[in-house]
Amino acid sequence: MEWEVVIGLEIHTQLATKSKIFSGASTTYGAEPNTQACAVDLGLPGVLPVLNEEVVRMAAKFGLAIEADVARRSIFARKNYFYPDLPKGYQISQLELPIVGVGHIDIELEDGSTKRIGVTRAHLEEDAGKSLHEDFHGLTGIDLNRAGTPLLEIVSEPDLRSGKEAVAYVKKIHSLVRYIEISDGNMQEGSFRCDVNVSVRPMGQEEFGTRAEIKNLNSFRFIERAIEHEVERQIDIIEDGGKVVQETRLYDPDKGETRSMRSKEEANDYRYFPDPDLLPVTIDDDYLEVVRATLPELPDEKRDRFIEQYGLSGYDAGVLTASREMGDFYEQVVAGAGGEAKLCANWVMGELSGALNKDSKELSESPVTAELLAGMIKRISDNTISGKIAKDVFEAMWNGEGDADAVIDAKGLKQITDSGAIEAIIDEVLANNAEQVENYRQAEDKKKGKMIGFFVGQIMKASQGKANPGQVNQLLKSKLDS
Repeated sequence: MEWEVVIGLEIHTQLATKSKIFSGASTTYGAEPNTQACAVDLGLPGVLPVLNEEVVRMAAKFGLAIEADVARRSIFARKNYFYPDLPKGYQISQLELPIVGVGHIDIELEDGSTKRIGVTRAHLEEDAGKSLHEDFHGLTGIDLNRAGTPLLEIVSEPDLRSGKEAVAYVKKIHSLVRYIEISDGNMQEGSFRCDVNVSVRPMGQEEFGTRAEIKNLNSFRFIERAIEHEVERQIDIIEDGGKVVQETRLYDPDKGETRSMRSKEEANDYRYFPDPDLLPVTIDDDYLEVVRATLPELPDEKRDRFIEQYGLSGYDAGVLTASREMGDFYEQVVAGAGGEAKLCANWVMGELSGALNKDSKELSESPVTAELLAGMIKRISDNTISGKIAKDVFEAMWNGEGDADAVIDAKGLKQITDSGAIEAIIDEVLANNAEQVENYRQAEDKKKGKMIGFFVGQIMKASQGKANPGQVNQLLKSKLDS
């Protein structure tokens, strides 16, 4: 039997406010445990929550970015459940009237086609604290610093059909919330995490299968692996004659498997009711227009512009606009280099990105600035250095040895473009390889293309890589064919 996978995602995005959603306590990451949880976050008797206006603005900004219905009136509710890291016994969230309604996100599939994924809603809520299980010798530690941190929970329609589609969607949301500067998206710190709902059904069946929810996935790789394992687990259960149980599961990355956590709750299990301490949130069209004016050029818009303005492929434009920082960096390089859009793209996506990954640096930490990289690319364009030598220049700049001109002068890397000097090197190589010259001249034309590579290699070696490759090929072929 062929099976169809059905996936829906709930993405929890911590909003980048300086204070919490209902209190003035700090949201700074990394403070000593339980130093940033005030009486409001703990729900102590006699305290009242006060809504952080910046949270509303950020949620509205997201709604506008995904072309969603932004509610003119939304309400907060109490979601009742008990965990050790939720001391007041309920979470303030939104249910019936969320601030962001139906919208959409377009993702690009592996075959280059585009698929539209529906966003059901995005609602505001407060984060819970954190349970710590390490280093307590059989006990659990509770850190309530995170309690009350504002969250935007983004809920998708069950439109995703594979782990790869799910990852493409999560990456698109991750890029978007960083573009519009409502979250730092730091997955290692828990600022951006995902719950995955997975079910399977026979191909062609309209009714959904029983779903399992996999909680708190905080890496793109784990999302894909968890889905793949869960799909396989559910299919095996059904094909063996069993039934999938609706439940909440956890993914164990060390074992590469999911395991049961608890039976899945429904909305009625939480006994939602409107929070009596918070008034409805009302916004008007004028407010939304002010928020709309703060939107930057969005990823899809920037990608389309890069294709049209710089003549880049869809793939290159997609890579360069995956983050706002990378897109801005690339445009600074192109402007500094005086054009050469494709060459600039190759260096930003290739050597620069490789060096950043190797040294585990963010783009903002790059020793090679956009100005430095542009200066080096100008020296490739004017034939001062070859593309091969440029790699040595880049490495020297990365190690702080100065700009391209300084490195080229200090290391004597200037490319040989004098025809007479290149001819002298070619003549010496041909004289030292008379047998290969004769073999070349006796060979069929279709074989000569491969054979000429030997001579080019010898010439570049003799010139220590400084001979202009274009001139080498032109002059060499002329001498060999004469």
